[in-house]
Amino acid sequence: MQDSHEPKVSTWRRPLKGWRWLAGWAVVVASLAALTRIVLGLTTDRPYGGPTALPWWLFIGIALAVVILIGLLVRCFFSWRKFKRLLLGLACLAGLIVLFYAEEDIRGRLAWDQFKAQWEAKGEKFDLAAFIPPMVADDQNFAMTPLISATYGQVLDRNGHRVSPPNTNVVNRLQMPLYGDDGGPTNGLGNWQKAISSNLEPWQRYYRKLALTTNLFPVPPQPQTPAADVLLALSKYDATIEELRRAAALPASRFPLNYDSEEPWAILLPHLAPAKGCVTVLRLRALAELDAGQSATALADISLALHLTEKLRSEPFLISQLVRIAMFQITAQAVWEGLAQHRWTDAQLWELEQQLAALDFVADYQMAMRAENAWQAASTDFLRHHPDQLRSIGYYDFGDDTPRLPDVPPQLIPSGWFYQNKLSSSKFILENFLPIGDVRQQTISPALVKQADKSLRAIRPTPYSILCKIFLLGVANSPRTFASAQATANLARTTCALERFRLAHGKYPETLDVLAPQLIAKVPHDPIGGQPLHYRTTEDGQFILYSVGWNEKDDGGIVALTKGGSVDLDNGDWVWRYADMPKP
Repeated sequence: MQDSHEPKVSTWRRPLKGWRWLAGWAVVVASLAALTRIVLGLTTDRPYGGPTALPWWLFIGIALAVVILIGLLVRCFFSWRKFKRLLLGLACLAGLIVLFYAEEDIRGRLAWDQFKAQWEAKGEKFDLAAFIPPMVADDQNFAMTPLISATYGQVLDRNGHRVSPPNTNVVNRLQMPLYGDDGGPTNGLGNWQKAISSNLEPWQRYYRKLALTTNLFPVPPQPQTPAADVLLALSKYDATIEELRRAAALPASRFPLNYDSEEPWAILLPHLAPAKGCVTVLRLRALAELDAGQSATALADISLALHLTEKLRSEPFLISQLVRIAMFQITAQAVWEGLAQHRWTDAQLWELEQQLAALDFVADYQMAMRAENAWQAASTDFLRHHPDQLRSIGYYDFGDDTPRLPDVPPQLIPSGWFYQNKLSSSKFILENFLPIGDVRQQTISPALVKQADKSLRAIRPTPYSILCKIFLLGVANSPRTFASAQATANLARTTCALERFRLAHGKYPETLDVLAPQLIAKVPHDPIGGQPLHYRTTEDGQFILYSVGWNEKDDGGIVALTKGGSVDLDNGDWVWRYADMPKP
């Protein structure tokens, strides 16, 4: 029997035991976790309760772990005073966590807003929407013609919306393979950079051998000349190419891509591969036409290939510009052979030079870098709203410098860190990559590229810069590609003027100074350094014309090769010569 004089102990001061102890602590910790979750949702710009919020199972696991830990502490050291201190400590810890996230988020957002405002005052744009080509009327749009729309019609409709499942009823007639499943001949197309002309005999043998087992390409009963057999094989595409020629005559080109995709790298570019494939077919046709003496039709196919290259110019993606450059370099082989074989008249050479003069790969580089800046900002914003997608980011092999994201729950990353990475990336592009191409001087600086590459690899992969480094390492080598393309265009333009001089005087001039302004408005300079292109005539009546190339050193017109035998663009000169061609 309880003593009536024993003082009563308040329920709130009695030690918790058994299930009451466990339930009490679970309620305390779960409430603390829920409070933290709510506060984090209010202090960040991620939608509370959305897919980027921390999952409840994680909070429950944290709560249970903390309950067990506190239970052990309380069991050993329990007293009301210590309990209150422990509870206060937990509250302070939660508060510090909340303050940490709030401080990082606010600081990152303010830093980005300040940086963006400063550069917008200079005329820069950071929104991908600013780089999307404007809409054009369908009847003026190359990309809306029936032939071209088939290149994307399986996966995109004419408004740029994704088609799911793919529309298999759409037949892409612009897919014009040059060979069967065996990969075709391994040689025969020549290499103008090494002064190697084409040889159509391997293609003739290939088409005739293929005809023994398939009817993929037409062949005559008896062998003709290699050029005639190749042209007959490619005649299966004649109707498609003529329709393509009519489409290319339209003044505008704007592909209806899915620009409204929330995920920037999910924007589909299904038309790029068919466009490049078309140029490959046109090159082989032009080479065969040149060999057959059909110079006018060869020039028409070269002109069509150059038009196709320009139809992609307005696209705000670095990959689109790199594909354009690949298309141009493919076409350059036919340009080189036509000039080497002296196939064209003065009027035709003037027309070709004018079309080449419209190519401005230095300006294209600047546009690509600005669009890349906006694209990377949009990608970082997408990752900020969907941090779980960090695991899907692909990595490139850059050796020991390749950064790796830490193996932590991505939802724990503060939003402010994404803003800091966006700032780091934009700042690097605008201050390091953009100055590489000087549109006014029409130059691209290898020295600035090396400096930018060194600075990029020196960036420590911190929480403020790791995404910046991952994204930009894949961009670092692109300036050389633009520079090489501009050098090719300048060499080809100058050679057109040289050929016009030869037609008028029976030989090539001793210097380039005599070409302008009668034969060309202004002789193009070397895009590397801005100095005049190097030029000299040779004893056999030919000439050597070259850029000093990426090493910025005059190697005397020597082309460097890799161990595998391909042209080494990092070393040696970028040369236009006719080493294996007969004398004029």
